[in-house]
Amino acid sequence: MKEGLDPRWVCAWTASAQGPYPVGNPSAQPELRFAFPDPAAGARDQAFRLILRPSLWGPRARFRFSNAFGEKPLQLDGACVGLQLFGSALAPGSVRRMTFSGERGALVPPGGQVWSDPVALPSADDPSALFGRKLAVSFFVSGESGPMTWHAKALTTSYVSAPASPARIDDESGAEFPFGTTSWYFLDAVDMEAPADTGAIVCFGDSITDGSCSTLNGDDRWPDVFSLRLRARFGDRFAVANAGIGGNRVTSPAEYSPAEPYAGGPSALSRLERDVLSLSGVERIVWLEGINDFSDKCGASAAQVCDGFRAGVARMRASLPGARIFGAAVTPALGSSIEGHGSAEQDEKRRVVNGFIRDSGLFDAVLDFAAAVTDPATGRLRPEFVPDSTVGGPGDGLHPNRLGYLAMASSIDLDLFA
Repeated sequence: MKEGLDPRWVCAWTASAQGPYPVGNPSAQPELRFAFPDPAAGARDQAFRLILRPSLWGPRARFRFSNAFGEKPLQLDGACVGLQLFGSALAPGSVRRMTFSGERGALVPPGGQVWSDPVALPSADDPSALFGRKLAVSFFVSGESGPMTWHAKALTTSYVSAPASPARIDDESGAEFPFGTTSWYFLDAVDMEAPADTGAIVCFGDSITDGSCSTLNGDDRWPDVFSLRLRARFGDRFAVANAGIGGNRVTSPAEYSPAEPYAGGPSALSRLERDVLSLSGVERIVWLEGINDFSDKCGASAAQVCDGFRAGVARMRASLPGARIFGAAVTPALGSSIEGHGSAEQDEKRRVVNGFIRDSGLFDAVLDFAAAVTDPATGRLRPEFVPDSTVGGPGDGLHPNRLGYLAMASSIDLDLFA
């Protein structure tokens, strides 16, 4: 800790809970029918080892587990954290046990969440030395979980034990976790202990923030690249938390429940409290969203989305009066091969909303991601930004690839964050 500054909790990672497995939009998901034979039953006496990369490290961490879309209490019977060595294996000697209000386990009610107690991390004397390393958060679900709260598009490989397996969550070899998955389950936030002048930047949005068509296990979504640029300029001043959900919309669906889920999760407005306002140490928000509202499946008007931005920003300012809020110009989908996207009508609505984002004065500043990736000759994504970096192939004309996300992050004026 910096001398003379009291520490605070700052969100260093998040995975917005979007619904009950398997409803969602995962990328490069392996076959999971042997890991989870019955989605309605969920996990059954099963261990998870979730791999994640914090954008900031501190001497201590705490972990938030969510049962937001569960229909029965979630019994966590042991949890620990260690440093990933490779795959499901842990760095020797790095495992630290978690507790919950002093107990080894916790019962998370349907719709509820629970924080772990603070955990001292390896290399606590010099946490910055761990920047870029990945944490492995392991926990055991006792009994049947019922529908599992998850984040579908992790674009990071995590690991699961077989159903009805022993609770060997501290296994360093990784042999107890034979199944791979490219999604995150139950865990939805990680806080790091940091100096008082450290703050979190939340990137709030849809699949373009979630990272569709970036590189599997590459951590090269635009928020990842943005985090690297911030660190090079400001050191440990900022953490960056990715609150994107593939398929998310600003204003719809009007109602969301585990019984009637939508692949894109609850609307941005209905998830704002959980996925932005309740996170620790939030000082900046970047909001990039709206293209899914204009798909043929939704058909919202530009005015509805603009009204949604007004309502969301008003709530952010009321809850976080010192925070700065940045609007990001929506990137194009013209000519997209994805069903419901790609029409001229959708693009016209996008242009109207971008005019509002740029000129309304609602936001403290504007990040012009649209200008960074649009081919001025066609109005579409620049051709070099289209091929899919996750699984190969021609791309879909909506989601930028690794190169496109690099261009987006590189277009951000870091002076706005000074």
